[in-house]
Amino acid sequence: MQRDARFHIGQIVKHRIFPFRGVIFDVDPVFDNTEEWYESIPEGMRPHRDQPFYHLLAENDETEYVAYVSEQNLLEDDSGLPLRHPQIAEFFDVGADGHFRPRDIPMN
Repeated sequence: MQRDARFHIGQIVKHRIFPFRGVIFDVDPVFDNTEEWYESIPEGMRPHRDQPFYHLLAENDETEYVAYVSEQNLLEDDSGLPLRHPQIAEFFDVGADGHFRPRDIPMN
């Protein structure tokens, strides 16, 4: 059962359990990662596959990375704190209002 995504590209979100946040740069309508990745999640915490999954330019206090997170594990981040991920400029233009807008990426 596929449903509409609650969050959108360019939105800043935070993880419901773990201390990281990031900006969404892609959305899969349902789980679309490897079986190995899915099985690496402890069974009691494993999300359902039939929900949107989000690709984030993520960061925590120590580092920046790319994360793949189920919708059930995300919350809107309304902290207003800036993000420092070094790849943000590759994907987004930041408006005067602080919102992230996807960049027009030329096709090869």
